[in-house]
Amino acid sequence: MDFYDLTVPQFSKMLRNLDRWLEAGITYAKAKKFEPDQLVAQRLAPDMFALAKQVQAACDAAKYACAYLTGKQAPSHPDTETTMDELRARIRTVVAHLETYKREDFAGAADRKVSPPWLGGKWLTAGDYLFQASLPNFYFHVTTAYGILRHSGVDALGKTVFIGQLPLQG
Repeated sequence: MDFYDLTVPQFSKMLRNLDRWLEAGITYAKAKKFEPDQLVAQRLAPDMFALAKQVQAACDAAKYACAYLTGKQAPSHPDTETTMDELRARIRTVVAHLETYKREDFAGAADRKVSPPWLGGKWLTAGDYLFQASLPNFYFHVTTAYGILRHSGVDALGKTVFIGQLPLQG
């Protein structure tokens, strides 16, 4: 496996799963006769980000990981989404961006020093960045978004829906 295999396909898959979870949230809200956009402000704890920020952070984690590992620039998204439809559009925009990356874009990534602004001038190897920071951060926000929807009552979600489609063989 290479850096491409570890990022683009998996980030894209999980963001598509997240989009389906939001869709399930909309369906649930309509069945229960409340405005689906009320879910956007839900959170698991008072000091945690709401659903909107969890989705935005997951999208950012995916696009920045690929950008840092390839030396490319990530697109800017101003975090202004306030509706379920806007969050779903954000996800689709980021997935479309991820799909612009090619395997060859990641050539030399193993030797790249990754120095996001939040590291204050320090750096990590690409592997350490991916495995120690980026992937855990991405899955934290995706899992928390999932947890918010489940906690809010969206009962169409389960572990197999979280994992999503598997590349089964034979």
